[in-house]
Amino acid sequence: MEVINAIGRRKAAVARIYLKEGKGQITINKRDLTEYFPAATLQYIVKQPLNVIGVAENYDIKVNLCGGGYKGQAEALRLAISRALVKIDEENKPALKAEGFMTRDSRVVERKKPGQPKARKRFQFSKR
Repeated sequence: MEVINAIGRRKAAVARIYLKEGKGQITINKRDLTEYFPAATLQYIVKQPLNVIGVAENYDIKVNLCGGGYKGQAEALRLAISRALVKIDEENKPALKAEGFMTRDSRVVERKKPGQPKARKRFQFSKR
């Protein structure tokens, strides 16, 4: 089987993955998954698409992750893995779509406007 590559984005995070058949090894920026994401919740987020389809032990995944915070990175990686699994087998798409893993979460931080302290907050107003 050839290498499948896919990309996932969330907020400012970008995950580029290379997925091939193997023993379930996930390597992120040349580090192991448990080393890169010590929090169990983030490891769970990353593995969700693999667990839904039941192929967690079938593929090795090499990941280039950059930008954003750890939560955004984990969710970007989840999207990339989902897209790669659909490239491998189109039959996987309905199950992943039902879980909401195929949708790019487009919410990003709103920019700060001039004349204001933050994006929406106004400076304190006093009549006198």
